[in-house]
Amino acid sequence: MRLYSYDHCPFCVKARMIFGLKKIPVEVITLLNDDVATPTRMIGTKMLPILEQDGRYMGESMDIVDHVDAMDGHRILTGAISPQVGEWIQATNAVAFRLILPRDAAAPLEEFATTAARAYFMRNKERMVGPFGALLDDSAGMIAQVDARLRALAPLVRAPDAVNGALSVDDIHLFALLRSLTIVAGLTWPEAVAGYCRTMSRACGVPLLDSISA
Repeated sequence: MRLYSYDHCPFCVKARMIFGLKKIPVEVITLLNDDVATPTRMIGTKMLPILEQDGRYMGESMDIVDHVDAMDGHRILTGAISPQVGEWIQATNAVAFRLILPRDAAAPLEEFATTAARAYFMRNKERMVGPFGALLDDSAGMIAQVDARLRALAPLVRAPDAVNGALSVDDIHLFALLRSLTIVAGLTWPEAVAGYCRTMSRACGVPLLDSISA
């Protein structure tokens, strides 16, 4: 099996996580961010992650997660879902990605190995969130907002290896967002949240983008 992925992409992280959590080997292939032809040939559009298995292709991160979790007949994402965790993710996403995307664009990631690939990413994402320079200038206020969100998350973390006490799809969604946030220097990580990030990173084999401090 092959998983076509970007390192910065939280949706790709979700697909990578389930392979690590299930201890199922997969070849992860990082595409250049401006490679439109390869994913379009596979699934008809430029979108990652894509799972290649037995000559067939599957897109959509959570479809891949569900497929891989069910493959051996022994699902691991069986824990209860927490409405509070879902609400936290939804409320945090907008401000988080205004911090994350400009930093992704400057990071030495494989999908940005060429100047053209990095420029492609910047053009597309700036259409979504605005000029990266202005966002970087506004970092202090957004970091304060995310710090407050991280403090609000801490009491929701019931165990370092599963936010709700047993592995669930909440862990897939939550770790993917938190892992993206680890690229942002200057955040203050409550120990419960930092410990969860480190533990989940080890369990699923997806390294954090930078070190995090409590």
